[in-house]
Amino acid sequence: MDLAVIDHLLDVEAATCRVVIETPKGSRSKYTYDRATEAFEISGLLPTGMSFPLDFGLVPRTLAEDGDAIDILVIGDEPAAVGCLAHVRLLGVIKAMQTERDGRVHRNDRLIGRLALSVSYAHANDIEDLETSFVEHLGQWFTNFNALKGKGFEVIGVGGPDETVALIEQAGRHFDAGAPARR
Repeated sequence: MDLAVIDHLLDVEAATCRVVIETPKGSRSKYTYDRATEAFEISGLLPTGMSFPLDFGLVPRTLAEDGDAIDILVIGDEPAAVGCLAHVRLLGVIKAMQTERDGRVHRNDRLIGRLALSVSYAHANDIEDLETSFVEHLGQWFTNFNALKGKGFEVIGVGGPDETVALIEQAGRHFDAGAPARR
């Protein structure tokens, strides 16, 4: 599967797009798409008792500040499969600064969406429709996840669907230009 040919088909008015799931909810294994082999590779393993709280994916044909596609957490009724394409309603973004092991600091936001066809979460159209503690726990999960890898992760704010759409549009332009987004 060549992710470069999959369009995210962003619908600005509906705040929806297509994403590719890398790691399913509940998995201890972290999967990452390997461009060279066009396959998903196990790239990490979480310690016993820790697992991904939601499906973790990427928005195809985007390029974020960290040099990768934009990351997205997807709320669904059940875990999705590795590599599946999902139509997602964009709810918002957890804005964050990440500190690499070498001390470099960059933005590494985490978008949040829900499966467009979700039954249990059909009411959610904005990050504000989620419990505040739910969003705070996601931020804390990423802080812990990055600490395991010797990195820092600091939540600096939260934004809604309009800001999320703008981030995807910007990262899409950077993908087309071949340069990471800079804020």
